[in-house]
Amino acid sequence: MRIFLAGDAVTGTGPANVTKYYIENLPAGTLYQKRRNKVLRALEILMCTLRADVVVYSGYSKQNILGLRMAKLFGKPSAYIMHGCVEYENEINREPDVKMNAVERATLEMCDLVIAVSERFATWLKEYYPMHADKIDHVTNGLDISLLNRNSGSSERDPHMIFTVGGGMPRKKIVHVCEAVKKLRGTYDKDLRLCITGDTGADSAVIDSYEFADDRGLVSFEENASYFGSAALFVQNSCFETFGLAPVEALMCGCPVLCSRHVGALDLLKDLRDTDVIENFDDPDEIAEKIRFNLENTNAGRLSAGIDGESCSWKAASDALTQKLSKLISSK
Repeated sequence: MRIFLAGDAVTGTGPANVTKYYIENLPAGTLYQKRRNKVLRALEILMCTLRADVVVYSGYSKQNILGLRMAKLFGKPSAYIMHGCVEYENEINREPDVKMNAVERATLEMCDLVIAVSERFATWLKEYYPMHADKIDHVTNGLDISLLNRNSGSSERDPHMIFTVGGGMPRKKIVHVCEAVKKLRGTYDKDLRLCITGDTGADSAVIDSYEFADDRGLVSFEENASYFGSAALFVQNSCFETFGLAPVEALMCGCPVLCSRHVGALDLLKDLRDTDVIENFDDPDEIAEKIRFNLENTNAGRLSAGIDGESCSWKAASDALTQKLSKLISSK
């Protein structure tokens, strides 16, 4: 079986990193995109589609429409690795885009198989797009196991520092984390503060209005890792997070974590307890109560011990993807 994997693998975004890891771990002979020029890229898609047994498009792109049309023209089975839902995410981030919605919906209509990046996301997709439920499956994103134990958390942690990522993006629900920290500063720890990294967004002005909120903006991977290594707790309160690697990266650095139940990366964690998970991302009282509990009762050791490097590796994810593609070919 020869696979053609199309998609960005160079920009450093989350979807691009996933595509890069697949390129590194899929079977020898896998074809992938190398051209950046639009005309040359179209020719490359044509040639690779003709040579492949199955085509896979990773991530949202207008090029998916052209590629999937070619696949249908030449009778090649096709799959779409869906890293997020553009239509829904733009809506909750208060940045609707009708043209992007149309591209995404056309991609879902034209492909033979939709592969979500976590089981939680696949379940959500089947409810949001019931007309496509019978062709939605999942392969949970892998982990770069070389990063395991890269920082044992031996550095001294700041007991007053809570860390979160997502900047001003509304779907990250950081405003509610701010409210929770505000409550705790009045009843538990007056020096508690919230460190935030990520791009500006519709919630940035509100977040910056909290005097204890330290918004660092976009930072490097290394700087983020330093916060994982020094924070007393990492909180991810997203209302929609198809995967979200940050909680696992935090655990790799020995940092305790608290996540909303909508974070897809929870699929990789074992022995989850009620105190590890935020059920209502809009409830500052629940968030405050669970922040306080986890500051006093670390879950880092318990949760990191449940990460199986072999079964969670990108090699394992690539093998799972290959099996699903083989099954797709045989069904055609």
